[in-house]
Amino acid sequence: MAFLGERYLLTNESAVELYEAVKDLPIVDAHNHGDVKEIVENKGWNDIWEVEAATDHYVWELMRRRGVSEEKITGTASNCEKWLALSEVFPKFIGNPTYEWIHLDLKRRFGIEEVISKETADLIWQKTKDILKEPRMKPQALLKEMGVQVMCTTDDPTSDLRYHKMASESIEGIRILPTWRPDRACRIDRSDWKKFLVDLSQATNIDANTFKGFLDALKRTHDYFDELGCVCSDHALLYPVARYVKEDRAQEIFNRALKQEITKEEFLDFQSYMLYFFAQLDFEKNWKMQLHIGALRDYRDKLFERLGPDSGGDISAGYVDVATGMREFFNAFDGKTSFVLYCLDMSYLSVMATIARAFENVFLGAPWWFNDSPFGMQLQLQYIASVDLLSNFVGMVTDSRKLMSYGSRTEMFRRILCNVVGEMVERGQVPLKEALELCVELSYTRPKEFFFG
Repeated sequence: MAFLGERYLLTNESAVELYEAVKDLPIVDAHNHGDVKEIVENKGWNDIWEVEAATDHYVWELMRRRGVSEEKITGTASNCEKWLALSEVFPKFIGNPTYEWIHLDLKRRFGIEEVISKETADLIWQKTKDILKEPRMKPQALLKEMGVQVMCTTDDPTSDLRYHKMASESIEGIRILPTWRPDRACRIDRSDWKKFLVDLSQATNIDANTFKGFLDALKRTHDYFDELGCVCSDHALLYPVARYVKEDRAQEIFNRALKQEITKEEFLDFQSYMLYFFAQLDFEKNWKMQLHIGALRDYRDKLFERLGPDSGGDISAGYVDVATGMREFFNAFDGKTSFVLYCLDMSYLSVMATIARAFENVFLGAPWWFNDSPFGMQLQLQYIASVDLLSNFVGMVTDSRKLMSYGSRTEMFRRILCNVVGEMVERGQVPLKEALELCVELSYTRPKEFFFG
C-alpha cells in the first residue's frame, strides 16, 4: 500500500466505497484552539515551522523524546534551525499520528510528496516557503479549501471576542464561534485566581470580589458569548466531582479563597457548586456542556516554570472515579443539559460509555488528545458501537492549535470511521446502504445537527 495513498487506513473494499461518500463533506468542528486573530488578519505564515510546529506541543514533546535541545524547540534558534532539527528526528516519529498529520499536510495542502528527513529538510523548507507566498495559502483561503463550514474556538469568559465579531462581519461561508471556557473561575486553589477576579470585573463592569458579583459577572459573560453565537461551554476536570453544595457553603469557600486558605475538600465543593451553576446556565440557553476529564496539567515542573502552561508537560491522571463523582450531577440534570464527555484515558472509556447508555442526554465525544490516533479512534468507535450506540456519537473535533491540520485530522478520523464500519459490512453485520448512511451521518450530519441545530 502506498504511503498516504488512496487506500491509506482503508483495509477493505467496503471501507473504500464508504470513504468516497464522506471524503469531501464539509467540516464542522465543535472544539479547537484556533487563533481567530490569525484568521481575521489573514497574513499567513513565513515558513513551515510557523505552520506545523511553532504552536504544537505534540511536536515539541516528540522532539524532546528524541533528545533535541529546548533551544531548537521553544528557544531562540531560528525557525530554519528548528525545522532542520525536527526533520533530522522526524523518521523516528513513525507510528505516532504526528508523523502522518504533518505528511498529510505536506501532501494535501502543499502538493509535496517528499518524506521528511535530514536529507529532504532543505528542499521542503524552500518549497514550502515559496508556496506559502501564494494567496491560496492564506488562513481564510485554506479554511475554505479544506471545507471548514463551522468552527468553535476555546475562549476565556473575560475575552472581548473582538476578532469573532470581525470574523462574523468580514468572512463569508465560515462560521467562527466562541466557546465559553470558565476553568479559571473554578481554580480557587491557584495563586492567579484573584487575577481572574480582576479580569472578570474589568470585562463586565461588575465587582467580582463578592460572591454575588462573581456569579453575576460570569452570567453576563455567558450572555455575551450567547449573543455572538456560542453553542457550547467547555470544562477541564482533573477530579470529576460534582455534588450538590448549598449556596452559603460555596459563598463561605469563596470568601476563604480571597484569603488563600483552601483545602482540597473545599476546592471540590466549590467546583461542584460552580458546575451546577454552569450547567443551569447552559440548559437555559440550550448549549451543550463539554467535559474534558482526567488531564493532569503541568506535570513537569521544569517546563511549566520556564514556558508556562500548554508546553508539553501534561499527562493522563490515570484512574479517576467518574461514576461516583458525577452521579449526583448527571441525575440532577437528567433530561436537561446535554453533556459531551471526552475520554483521555481508555481505562475509563467503559465507564463513560455506560453512563451515556444510562442517560439520554449524555454523549461520548471524539477520542481526545492521547487517543486521537488511528489506534485510539478505532478502539473507541468499536467500543461505542458495541456498548452504546455508534449513531449517538457526536462526531470528530480537531482539538488543533494549528489551522493547517484541520483537514488532515478530519481525514484521519473519516478514514478510520469508514474502515471500522466497512469491517462490519465485510463481516455481514450491516448492509452497505445503511453503513453508508451512518458514515455520512457521523462525518457531517450528526455533529452539525447536535452542536449547531
